[in-house]
Amino acid sequence: MPESVSNAIAGFDIRTRAVPTDLTSLHANPLLHRLYAARGIRSSDQLDTSLAGLLPWQSLKGIDQAIDLLINARTEHQRVLIIGDYDTDGATATALAVLGLRSMGLSVDFLLPNRFEYGYGLSPEIVDLALTKAPDLIITVDNGIASFDGVARAKAAGVRVLITDHHLPAEGLPQADAIINPNQPGCAFASKAACGCTVFYYLLIALRARLRAEQVADLPNLGQWLDLVAVATVADVVPLDANNRRLVQQGLQRIRKGQCRLGIKALFSVAGRSWQTARAADFGFVVGPRLNAAGRLDDMTIGVALLLADNELEATTLAQQLQDLNMERRQIEASMLHDVEVKMGRLVLDSTQHGCVIYGDDWHEGVIGILASRVKDRIHRPVIALAPGDNGLLKGSARSVVGVHLRDSLDWISKQQPQLLEKFGGHAMAAGLTLKAENLDALRHWFDLAIAHFSEPDALTAHLWTDGGLPAEWLTLDNALMLESAGPWGQAFPEPYFVGTWTLVAQKILAEKHLKMTLLCGQQQIQAIAFNVDLDQWPTQRSQVRGVYQLSCNRFRGEESLQLMFNRLEPV
Repeated sequence: MPESVSNAIAGFDIRTRAVPTDLTSLHANPLLHRLYAARGIRSSDQLDTSLAGLLPWQSLKGIDQAIDLLINARTEHQRVLIIGDYDTDGATATALAVLGLRSMGLSVDFLLPNRFEYGYGLSPEIVDLALTKAPDLIITVDNGIASFDGVARAKAAGVRVLITDHHLPAEGLPQADAIINPNQPGCAFASKAACGCTVFYYLLIALRARLRAEQVADLPNLGQWLDLVAVATVADVVPLDANNRRLVQQGLQRIRKGQCRLGIKALFSVAGRSWQTARAADFGFVVGPRLNAAGRLDDMTIGVALLLADNELEATTLAQQLQDLNMERRQIEASMLHDVEVKMGRLVLDSTQHGCVIYGDDWHEGVIGILASRVKDRIHRPVIALAPGDNGLLKGSARSVVGVHLRDSLDWISKQQPQLLEKFGGHAMAAGLTLKAENLDALRHWFDLAIAHFSEPDALTAHLWTDGGLPAEWLTLDNALMLESAGPWGQAFPEPYFVGTWTLVAQKILAEKHLKMTLLCGQQQIQAIAFNVDLDQWPTQRSQVRGVYQLSCNRFRGEESLQLMFNRLEPV
């Protein structure tokens, strides 16, 4: 997409999304027309978020074999065991599988691997544990596409296996009885960005269709679980293509009406947020981190229990447990980030360094993914964070920047150095890996080479995309509220950010790191806030500031007012 580059702000090149000039109006509001056009919308039909436009389930490879397994399990009263994952996508998919399959007459239980004992996916060890429950059919959700040994172990024990996953496969596929994964070879399903929870939602659509054809009565309305799909889609940071935007918008509307799981309402409550005014971003910054805290520090069974809770007392109690775990996670994360800052100064890399590998011998395995993300945001480089595992192994979590495909990079390393990585998996923006401790220095070398090899032009240049400036008359509460309800915004369909210069009228420091300001735009005074400002570098008196901001609605004691929320800010 064509771009223009303005002056850098706080070390970031500011880039303005191009808006085609040859489009008919996409929206009656000129601001929304501009925003949608800059995000690749070319027809107002693409803004339809009704469920009628969902992609057909029939295009999923393996769907008929999967439904045959489920129909057989239902008819013969077989025991079905769901094996989930320990992140938000895995927890929501597990809850969805239990709720959906039980509502259609199957006998279902679930099992979540504790990451500290069993690691990720359908490992042979988790299969051995699963066998103590004597299942007839194991169904994986949000995992399994690389579980060759685990599938073989289950099959050897006479247990059928249905894999539902969305991660990129390795060479070859496990010998499961059926595989549903839009990213498997030969699958015609058009949305390759579906998360694990969405994949299982489509399996439920297909199962209900088969049962309807068999004239089974009292089948559920699947719309009641779109809140789970919406949360998973945003929290797993998959691109919001047209199909995902439909699912997120529909789930978001249900949450705002209170038509959602009690556990999701409870998570909003313990976070001090209102579900009535929920935004898609809240799934990534409010709901997701609290659910993830269970899998990072304890056992994601707590998170699934919350999503299955059918009374307010249970939901509130479990949500508070997750809130406490999330607070503990934040403290651990802050300590680990401080360690990195001590080792790397102010987190400034040599310009010749392409990828960054960090390791702490006392770091918490469950928090390294967040640490990698935080460091990645600071240095604008792909990052692998590693912590000690068992038996002399290091466990790593990687995060990337746009324009560098992580899994392809790790796959290239494994081909160049077959003995370097014990195992790895993931997708473009996030991945996990395991290696022997003595291979740490070699990983640093080869990861740097891989990132240099796979980086798209300019991918490692720190920049922020914005939607340009706004005229003073567009800085209104009505526009802020309109942007809240528009979208939905998320990965690959980003929230609108704007750039501007202001006269600073007044400023106040909050919590020793945030800056509350009054800004002058023409004759209008506007309230603004900037979080995590480097106050050591901030002058006490300045007449002007410039930065990248969002239009937001500040809600306080029942009142709503316009507030500019700054992403990057510096004095002029």
